[in-house]
Amino acid sequence: MNPESLPNQELQAQYPSALEADLIYISAALLARGEMLATAESCTGGLIAAACTDLAGSSQWFERGFVSYSNAAKTELLGVPAALIDTHGAVSEPVVRAMAEGALAHSQAQVSVAVTGVAGPSGGSEAKPVGTVWFGWSVGGATHSEMQCFGGGRAAVRAATVQHALAQLRAWLDSTKKSG
Repeated sequence: MNPESLPNQELQAQYPSALEADLIYISAALLARGEMLATAESCTGGLIAAACTDLAGSSQWFERGFVSYSNAAKTELLGVPAALIDTHGAVSEPVVRAMAEGALAHSQAQVSVAVTGVAGPSGGSEAKPVGTVWFGWSVGGATHSEMQCFGGGRAAVRAATVQHALAQLRAWLDSTKKSG
């Protein structure tokens, strides 16, 4: 069975967890494309990579995960310029885009997802309240980004971040299907 060919309703019926359904789809899409995934995570501390590798057979499509929790790690592991972090802050669109692109540059992957945010309970500001998360995806040669603000405590913010990161990765993979 090819999960990529199932309509969303059938996929949800077979895989009751939306996260599991997204992962099955991502797996099939990456395998069909002959591509690998890398993650670059700050506020989730590796939870996206863990969700990916929970799926049996993920070594065929998951290349590596970077946990770049500190600003220094973002610079050292992913090549995010320190000046970019100093200018915009770690939780910003320019930084998450650099993280997504850095994950590709520092791996053998062709697709990446990156997240940086304020999971709480402290660390927020008026401009970037607790729950603010920036997402970046590099898919099909283009980098996309968006910001979300999630409610709830630290665990809820991190769980919502994992879910959204993978749901949107699925959408980006679907919108950039390779033909042939």
